[in-house]
Amino acid sequence: MSASRLAVIRRPRLGGGPGVAVLPGPVPTVPRLVAPGPAPRTSAWLPTAPCSPHGCVESTTSWAAVPRAVLRLAAVLLVVLVGVLLTPFAARMRAVPRDRWIRRWCLAVVRAAGVRTRITGAAGPTGGLLIVANHISWLDIPLLAAVRPARMLAKTEVRGWPVAGALAARGGTLFIERDRLRALPATVDRIARALRGGAAVVAFPEGSTWCGRAQGHFRRAVFQAALDAGVPVQPVRLRYRLTGGAASTAPAFVGDDSLLASLWRVASARGLVAEVELRPVLAAGAHTDRRALADAAQGGLRRACPPADAHP
Repeated sequence: MSASRLAVIRRPRLGGGPGVAVLPGPVPTVPRLVAPGPAPRTSAWLPTAPCSPHGCVESTTSWAAVPRAVLRLAAVLLVVLVGVLLTPFAARMRAVPRDRWIRRWCLAVVRAAGVRTRITGAAGPTGGLLIVANHISWLDIPLLAAVRPARMLAKTEVRGWPVAGALAARGGTLFIERDRLRALPATVDRIARALRGGAAVVAFPEGSTWCGRAQGHFRRAVFQAALDAGVPVQPVRLRYRLTGGAASTAPAFVGDDSLLASLWRVASARGLVAEVELRPVLAAGAHTDRRALADAAQGGLRRACPPADAHP
């Protein structure tokens, strides 16, 4: 399978985001004026988003929020530490109790940060399943794992992150070399093998994080893996709102934002609610090519879900 079959050419967007999980296609380069200095490592086919922490993300900073933020960050650190210490024991558990423990731990991480969750829809079937979602925040990852523990797609840089990198590697994360277009076919084959083996795999096909007020286009390469493996696809829509219902960009992790800054915004925010909408599963074989499958998955995210009660 050639790389050209797996890629889709789109107009590049200015800006960018952390892109925690990505499987993009090539885009043409656009010349830009840059300040003198060492050139950053770039690739013509890495997808980007126009969102930035200065232009899109609302500030939650106030002196009154500092004690609350400190307590929440301490709680998050404690929950993560407990998870790290218990990981060797969880690895020895049978699949069902292990998945139950992972879901509860991930939900505890989100709640420790002061974020309530609202989940709608039904989880997909057991066995091989490709889960695709829009990408806004680092919170997206524990939220999805709280619904269905799965192998994540992540850029290779994540492997070097303190604590999170080690946890990702132990959790069976499929790391992707985003700077090597030639590695794309092999990456698709690795995902397809994991799906054939009965694993659920989570991907963010936008290839970059967005602030939540807008959404990128789904890249198609990852959907080829679902077609090759003959497994269903479940779209998931993620949104962040305030208790009153207004959309919030405080959890967004975009552009040159730092993880610490994003953590502080979330911990200092008041009344954040994460909405996880599990859309109907797209059956294996319902679409014969990756373009139709990607369009169907993204179209499913644009249709509204019925309201649901929030989980405190």
